Amino acid sequence: MSTKSVRRMAATILKVGESRIWIDPTRAEDIQSAITRDDVRRLIEEGAIERRPQESPSRGRIRLRQAQRRSGRHRGHGSRKGSKTARTPSKRAWISKIRSQRAFLVELRERKLIKPSLYRSLYGRAKGGQFQSIRVLQRVAMADQDKAKGGGR
Repeated sequence: MSTKSVRRMAATILKVGESRIWIDPTRAEDIQSAITRDDVRRLIEEGAIERRPQESPSRGRIRLRQAQRRSGRHRGHGSRKGSKTARTPSKRAWISKIRSQRAFLVELRERKLIKPSLYRSLYGRAKGGQFQSIRVLQRVAMADQDKAKGGGR
């Protein structure tokens, strides 16, 4: 029998495509003498016919692109698919902002840069979304602290 039909039979037996079947070139006579599926199974057991490993696409180019994206490349307007709030939901932005502000307030209170009463006041104002960033919060906190000491205008 031709190697083509042996390859086809081996592919169905091993449940892979014909391109993944390896036939030992040194055992060409044995392979051509195989007529039945049992003959092909025997050749598989003997190692004259084997299943090649599945080839998958290389991830090298992907790793390179991911490294570039981490450093800020490929992030421009043309690469974006969702809106600003789809890429970073407004709730996530709020959570990160309020957590950093609250941590900053705790730090100020622990270092005794602000009084507990001022801490409480600023905490409530932060919760109300009055401060855009930590920098704004710091400016307001220091101004309020100065007012409390009597150093106002």
